[in-house]
Amino acid sequence: MEAVKNFINIINSPPIFVTLAIAFFFVAMRFIRFFTRTPVFLTLFGIFTALFGFGLTDEQFRSIVLLPDNVPIVGMLFLIIFFTWFALKKGVDNDIRMEKGEPTFEASESKEKLYTWPHLVYIEFLCIILGSVVLLLWAIFLKAPLEAPANPTVSPNPSKAPWYFLGLQEMLVYFDPWIAGVLLPSMIIIGLMAIPYIDRNPKGSGYYCFKDRAWMISGFLFGFLILWIFLIILGTFLRGPNWNFFGPFETWDVHKLVPLVNINLSEIIWVKWFGVGLPKSFLIREIFGFSFLGLYFGLTPLILAKTVFRKLYTEMGLIRYGLFITFLLVMLLMPIKMYLRWLFNLKYIVAIPEFFFNV
Repeated sequence: MEAVKNFINIINSPPIFVTLAIAFFFVAMRFIRFFTRTPVFLTLFGIFTALFGFGLTDEQFRSIVLLPDNVPIVGMLFLIIFFTWFALKKGVDNDIRMEKGEPTFEASESKEKLYTWPHLVYIEFLCIILGSVVLLLWAIFLKAPLEAPANPTVSPNPSKAPWYFLGLQEMLVYFDPWIAGVLLPSMIIIGLMAIPYIDRNPKGSGYYCFKDRAWMISGFLFGFLILWIFLIILGTFLRGPNWNFFGPFETWDVHKLVPLVNINLSEIIWVKWFGVGLPKSFLIREIFGFSFLGLYFGLTPLILAKTVFRKLYTEMGLIRYGLFITFLLVMLLMPIKMYLRWLFNLKYIVAIPEFFFNV
């Protein structure tokens, strides 16, 4: 048992965990018809549930996931897994039906009109009763997560934001506060608002599908599942005292020390490689970081337009493709920055503390 727990702790280290999650995501999107089959999903879901049940046998794991604050997050994970599969399955089933020349499920449904009363109101009433029962049982069996009165001289360790802000709190580790707290969330909101205007494909409107909008659906799911839900999991279950990483079965030791050896790209190049001091001018000092970002946001869209996204570029045109690829590259900058921090101890690609601009 201990060997299994140690192995799980190892694969839950952030670089391995993120790599496995991204790899599984792309494999699942590539072979979407296989993974949306009901027997395959039930098998994978059963394995996940069994692993969760195995974890509950460990006192440390149980003390984390059964906290009243964390129980809703555990429930949310199971619901997200199910409804993501359910929506993708509906889309794949419609793709198969259209390939056979059959109408979609939505088109084949009865066009009979139903009145709000009693049909809709009856269903809503039953949902209210069921929701009230669940909340009542929840209140009986789970204690309210109330803590001691606030004390300005004593801070909780770890001090965590509410679960819906844990993604932002995790981004603060890798980016400057105004970038992680203002710029990136704003781009997320604007990007979501822009999706209907960027993807004007008339196919897939009014019915579930995947084939006709594979890129957009995959991009949205990558941002939602990998770069948001994953960060919530990371902040809830793997971040412990002093904001250090801990495995699911690793004791949260407040005395655990992790050496902070993070260093900026400019310091690596000027000090370590060239053996000279940092230039006083930030333009010269950060020229390598600016070059990297310039190539990333300038050259990458051109390469993708000529290779992977050639068809997408032709369909969208220059302006819509430019918006799409900009949002996509900003989204991908998050896992890139995480890997650079974990693997190379790189703190910032561009560090200009004079203007509070650190990327």
